[in-house]
Amino acid sequence: MALVLGFHYLPLIGNVIAFQDYVPFLPFGSSPWVGLENFEVILNGDPAFLRALRNTLVLTLVQVVFVFPAPIALALLLNSLLSERIKRVVQSILYLPHFLSWVIVVAVFQQIVGGSGLINNTLRANGLDPISLMGNSDLFVTLLTTQVIWKDTGWATILFLAALSQIDSSLYEAASVDGASRIRQLWHVTLPGIRGLIILLLILRLGDSLTVGFEQIILQQHSVGLAASEVLDTYVYNNGIVGGQWGVSAAVGLVKGVVGVILVLGANKVAHIFGEAGVYKS
Repeated sequence: MALVLGFHYLPLIGNVIAFQDYVPFLPFGSSPWVGLENFEVILNGDPAFLRALRNTLVLTLVQVVFVFPAPIALALLLNSLLSERIKRVVQSILYLPHFLSWVIVVAVFQQIVGGSGLINNTLRANGLDPISLMGNSDLFVTLLTTQVIWKDTGWATILFLAALSQIDSSLYEAASVDGASRIRQLWHVTLPGIRGLIILLLILRLGDSLTVGFEQIILQQHSVGLAASEVLDTYVYNNGIVGGQWGVSAAVGLVKGVVGVILVLGANKVAHIFGEAGVYKS
């Protein structure tokens, strides 16, 4: 509780910067108050902000469609393995990338698909033209999504495997006696058994949907340019920390947080309508 209060709730006081012409060298609260002036970059449609918002929404949509279901599918595949020993070995291998920092992950991808990586060196050695993958702005979203799936899918399966283990085996036996195939057992027994967990995690994911991987993106931003890689988190960094526009960056961050709260509340309400508990009960 002390850690949550110290690192999550007390820093919320700093959101007053969004309403100030903040000067870091003045005591806290001493910077001139400017009201909603810092929010004009959002209200007036600043091109750089709109570009960051568009890229963020595209990444959010792609990650919800491809990244979120990946651990569910992997958990179902692992759960179908009959040998517990093989299952544990595969799980251990799949968990490992989660413990690597993004610096290492990006370096690994650079050594494999970068301009001087394994694939391009092999193509050159065979007289073929190299392929630009790491520096291709058109493939940047695909690259980011692939990296996230490789790094975190294995770790994210833990909760789903735990939920799958709690499904009563007699339900599968009854379905088998009734002539249900493996596909029908999956659809009518397995997925309903973990539906509550899927909805809960999806709601939490929506609350964090506008956060699409600051460290991962900032490490690769120089190779593709701002037009393809600028998202809200890097916009806040580039304009606040680097550019010195503290108030504007704080305003953008505050709006992002408010939108996340609205998404969680809305998704939780929808979950209640469909009879699920969601994050909390109303």
